[in-house]
Amino acid sequence: MVQVSDIHFGGEHPEAVEAAVECIHAARPDLVIGAGDLTKDGAQVEFDAARAWFERLPRPQLLAPGNHDSPFKGPVEVFERLFMPWRRYEARFGEPDGLAFRDERAAVFTLNSARGAQIRWNWSKGAVSRSQTRAVARRLAAEPPGRLKVVVCHHPLIEMMGGPMTAKVRGGQAAALAFANAGADLVLTGHIHAPFVHAYPYAGGCTQAVGSGTLSVRERGVPPSFNIIEADEAEMRITAMAFERTGFVVWRTWAVNRRPNCKTQEP
Repeated sequence: MVQVSDIHFGGEHPEAVEAAVECIHAARPDLVIGAGDLTKDGAQVEFDAARAWFERLPRPQLLAPGNHDSPFKGPVEVFERLFMPWRRYEARFGEPDGLAFRDERAAVFTLNSARGAQIRWNWSKGAVSRSQTRAVARRLAAEPPGRLKVVVCHHPLIEMMGGPMTAKVRGGQAAALAFANAGADLVLTGHIHAPFVHAYPYAGGCTQAVGSGTLSVRERGVPPSFNIIEADEAEMRITAMAFERTGFVVWRTWAVNRRPNCKTQEP
């Protein structure tokens, strides 16, 4: 699998975005995952650029929106954000929540953690409803043992210690606990603009939170990057690919054991 996020078309890194197409094709992924913030301001032209770029990438693809994928600049945009926040996203990419990909080795489910508006000042932060949590947990639990189980959303459900920014997801810890208990192997997110891997402190520490970096100019201490994820029966390997000068190089790698051989962690 390839995991990209936070491309922020309208503020993308042009050279990195172009080089990523070739690098992603070379990886020959079984699935391309987009973990939100495809645009900078949710503008029509930005969505058109995002769709054109994803059309150049391998298929199948599975995408979820981020907080930047709802328009907010201008009176018309504010109206849309309040009453139809995902109309522009849906016109290019389909349903913003509850999509799935399955093959004989993996099951991947999307969760929209972004909100057009919330009862708090900072609408960029995430939220997961109880109904969303229950729906994804049921789908995870229904998958057969041995199949890689993956959730995709934009906001990290649990804060990453020492990260460059916060997600403060309402309902995030409850969702993380439910997904871990339902057997999730990976929860793939964006938002932070820096790659990371850490285990949830639930269900024996067997669920790994994996964040991908940004392909925009909004870098936070890490060059433009995306993740390549590989898995076999025993292990999951995450490689963060970072853009340097004219192409992508390996920036960091992680290798973590899969169930039932993952390292036990105390909550």
